Amino acid sequence: MKTASASLALGFGDIDAAMLAEVGGKAANLGELTRAGLPVPPGCCLTTRAYHRVAEGAGLNEVIAELAGTAAADTPALAELAGRARALLLQAPVPEEVRAAIAECYARLGEGAAVAVRSSATAEDLPYASFAGQQDTYLNVVGAEAVQDAVRRCWASLWTDRAVAYRASNGIDHAAVRLAVVLQRMVEAEVAGVMFTANPVTGRRREAVIDAAPGLGEAVVSGAVNPDRFVVDLASTRIVERRTGDKRVAIRSLPGGGTERIEAPSDEPCLTDERVRALAALGARVEDHYGSPQDTEWAIDADGTLWLTQARPITTLYPVPETTRDGLRVYFSVNVAQGVMRPFTPMGMAAFKLVSAGAAALCGFPPADRLAGAPIMAEAGQRLFLDITPAVRSRAGRTILPRMLAVGEARAGVIFQQVAEDPRLSVTSTSMLPLVRTAMRAAGRVGAPERVALALARPRAALAFTRRLGEELETRLAISPDATAEQRLDHAERVLRGAFPTIVSIMPIAIAGYAGLGLAGKLSGAKGEQLQAVLRSLPNNPTTEMDLELWHLARDIAADPEAAGQFRSARVSELADAYERGELRAQRAVAGFLSRYGHRGVAEIDLGMPRWSDEPAHILGVLANYLRLDSEDLAPDAMFARGAQEAERAVRTIVAMAAAKGRLRGRLAAFALRRTRMFAGLRELPKYYAVEVLAAVRRSMRVVGEELVAKDVLDSADDVYFLDLRETRQALTGGSLRELVAGRRAAYEQEVRRRHVPRMLLSDGTEPEALAVRAEAGEGALTGTPASAGTVTGTARVVLDPIGAHLEPGEILVAPSTDPGWTPLFLTAGGLVMEMGGSMSHGAVVAREYGIPAVVGVADATHRIVTGATITVDGSGGIVSIAD
Repeated sequence: MKTASASLALGFGDIDAAMLAEVGGKAANLGELTRAGLPVPPGCCLTTRAYHRVAEGAGLNEVIAELAGTAAADTPALAELAGRARALLLQAPVPEEVRAAIAECYARLGEGAAVAVRSSATAEDLPYASFAGQQDTYLNVVGAEAVQDAVRRCWASLWTDRAVAYRASNGIDHAAVRLAVVLQRMVEAEVAGVMFTANPVTGRRREAVIDAAPGLGEAVVSGAVNPDRFVVDLASTRIVERRTGDKRVAIRSLPGGGTERIEAPSDEPCLTDERVRALAALGARVEDHYGSPQDTEWAIDADGTLWLTQARPITTLYPVPETTRDGLRVYFSVNVAQGVMRPFTPMGMAAFKLVSAGAAALCGFPPADRLAGAPIMAEAGQRLFLDITPAVRSRAGRTILPRMLAVGEARAGVIFQQVAEDPRLSVTSTSMLPLVRTAMRAAGRVGAPERVALALARPRAALAFTRRLGEELETRLAISPDATAEQRLDHAERVLRGAFPTIVSIMPIAIAGYAGLGLAGKLSGAKGEQLQAVLRSLPNNPTTEMDLELWHLARDIAADPEAAGQFRSARVSELADAYERGELRAQRAVAGFLSRYGHRGVAEIDLGMPRWSDEPAHILGVLANYLRLDSEDLAPDAMFARGAQEAERAVRTIVAMAAAKGRLRGRLAAFALRRTRMFAGLRELPKYYAVEVLAAVRRSMRVVGEELVAKDVLDSADDVYFLDLRETRQALTGGSLRELVAGRRAAYEQEVRRRHVPRMLLSDGTEPEALAVRAEAGEGALTGTPASAGTVTGTARVVLDPIGAHLEPGEILVAPSTDPGWTPLFLTAGGLVMEMGGSMSHGAVVAREYGIPAVVGVADATHRIVTGATITVDGSGGIVSIAD
């Protein structure tokens, strides 16, 4: 082992920390487990350097360059290039020292040994992509030549169609990926399978899930068999669930090499309870060794010996918030509630925590450390959660919170009720008095009684108050251009801390509008669609006003032949470049729109995110898309006008229904609905003002970032958004923070790719929604919450990120959730389907105002519906049907 091959062939026990970067995940893990005294079959590993030597001689560079320029959606082109790469590797000469290393590896396992030859890529086990099953494994390989051939085929499997497509869709550089090959003595398994040391479906930690079947584990891993399943609580080793599969197929080794499939159905469990518990205990040891939940493969031979053949981290589990509090905790996602599925930047997180400190002080509970935020705040996966355990465990919380959630996030309300049934979360507080006192204190401090009285008695004065509040806010946000970095930080902390009490004082007026709708419903007996119709095309909604102004800008561009020609012929990137140079035909008009609304953007509640004024390409793309809409009937301003007419008809109908029960009832209903039409649109105004605050702080922090660049602390002014407020203040004294920022940017980019964020999460890792029973409305139908009445059939367009998204007029938008940054897409959408939200969530409100059918709270909609599918959205019944 002192020749060149020493760097290529290593026994598991010889792998050390210095080699881990050169070894695929499985090989490194198996080496660690061997040293830890865990039962791993003997074997050795060819590191990624062996693959690199062969790949260099294969001439893959040209293929890799072509792959870099191929879109992830271009499946045929990816498949053709993947085939070329495989052929090059299979035909490439293998250097003699590599061949010698393979021979030596095999010889160490014994003459004529049967081995498993397993792939282990450096791109496996990423936080956002496991790559499980993307590369090949060959079982029961016998003989040196057969092993050489299997190793070569493992290398080539780095370029299977599925592996190339998976890397392309996850944005992984093909040139950077390497592959190690594990040579492992075969275990002639009587029974084999897989074991997760945390439940991969519910997320519950320390709950092992074991799938088992007779024969080699390939039958279970490949999905060829319906296995036996056991769920075991690792703390007590109690088997909490068992399900017997039919196990129709078994895969067995053949003498002399290879495997065969045998039809051998069995209704009897293939594991005894004793063996199930032994497996669970072994899984617990593996998890304890690595300090995180593990996905393992195992086998039991004819002698009853239990072997581990693989261990890898479970990458699909959502992280659990860190807590020092005892007992089971319940967390509610702020990101999901706000329609922001991506992570927060560190500066965005810091701002939200400071805002929460102001909110806590308003309620009479100022935190000791304002920068740390209110104690209710928690963080996991770079996203914000609220610890709602006190509400779950109090009688008052169980009464009020589900009703609040039913309005804004209906699915979460259902899940809350289920969580409340967990015996570990029994009620510990039965008094309503603390909640009443807190609510009265907060209401008094924001002047809620006075605001409601003003809205009822002097509605125009109430509207004037909301405008005056905006003007006062602008004055408070202003800061001298000559302010020092420290003064800017002081100012940022001051306005963020005071933002919540100021902005929330608008809410009593908006609530008065919705209370009027409820009162009219009581007086008239109207409900459902009749009441929803009143909320069509509401005035005084800043988001609707913004969208209509954008539409009018598009009409002005369409009326100018030169401007329209530029927008229709140029790419969005070219339009953005022209705007930056001041050469856009509609330069002044676009600049005017951005001067008023440029503080808005996608994921705008994170001040670390660019605004439209920072990156106008998104808005320019939306304008170009609007120019494609030719139908006057589908024009947003026409639709808004029709919606207003429908709302007025609904008002007259409801008033008549109330009057039929008494003249006074009719007058009260008319009064209530006038207030509804006037004030309900203000629901969006607090967020509008909040985003103005965040945008102002963002601009100021960028100036601070520029000073840190001048001090040689950061490389770019935008790097400041990857520091928090405390770190930024400390950075003013000097010292490079480049390494810290680079690490945070890399972690942030990984989290951006995470597609699933739980609505609720327990501190043991359980996602309560995964336990909920989903009612299905017939085959091919998905159910959710009715959000905007009407039925539409059309082509689905799944959009995960609105930036650069293209929506043909009439297509049905299918999205995880939406915030105001998405609403320009609504103007040409024929319907809306969202995974998140309730009847009063942002997307639902805007859909109603535009009169497009919408269903929200549809679980896994972006996974279960594909772009191009024909779907029917029933916004009255809350049903989405997918055509064949």
